[in-house]
Amino acid sequence: MSGESRTSSQVRRVRVEVLAPEMVLGPREARHLYVLRLSPGAELLVFDGQGAQAQATVAELDAARAVLHLGERSEAASETPQPLTLAVALMKGDKLADVVRAATELGVARVQLLVTRRADAREIGAQKLTRLNRIAEEASKQSRRAVTPAVLPPVALTDFQWEGRLFVAQPGSSLRLTDHLDWAAPITVLTGPEGGLTDEEVTQLTTRGASAVTLGPRILRAETAPVALLGAIAALGQ
Repeated sequence: MSGESRTSSQVRRVRVEVLAPEMVLGPREARHLYVLRLSPGAELLVFDGQGAQAQATVAELDAARAVLHLGERSEAASETPQPLTLAVALMKGDKLADVVRAATELGVARVQLLVTRRADAREIGAQKLTRLNRIAEEASKQSRRAVTPAVLPPVALTDFQWEGRLFVAQPGSSLRLTDHLDWAAPITVLTGPEGGLTDEEVTQLTTRGASAVTLGPRILRAETAPVALLGAIAALGQ
């Protein structure tokens, strides 16, 4: 079977803790495979969320446990040349879930939640954070990525640290992100809440080395802005 056909949408993708000759899945993943009526001998694609993936074969399966045997390693879908981080202000409702799902599909390595002055929320519960990480895992399966982005607990904007270059979405800026994207170092893109970042917040970030970039001629909603920035990067084929 060719590598292309093995990674087709018909092959189930399962995340495992580590690629090993024999892998044992717990109740959540086992139950999912059991409901799909897979049987011993069925082929899967397993990935560890860190960039490695391989073929695997179901050796044992019931509703509580699955045993997989490792097969040939395969090349994962390409990632960005340097890690790409999305830093995004907290939002209410399911908006964050939509952002995390889209950000995963568009290639981010991690999502850092932020508390900003105008953020819709000041904190996030442990259960919701777990759900966001699960959404990232499911989106990585759907988009055939071997990397599962971590959704990190919120930090205050004043405490936020980043590696490499930081681009801050700011209406009115004349700088275009795609004109300054050289991938010489890790990249972070940051978007604010509904109502935007305050001028003081933007100044604090640019004083620390960030670059303010345009979102285009229109004002975008808080859940649209991160997808617009990441989509612009993805459109470059990186």
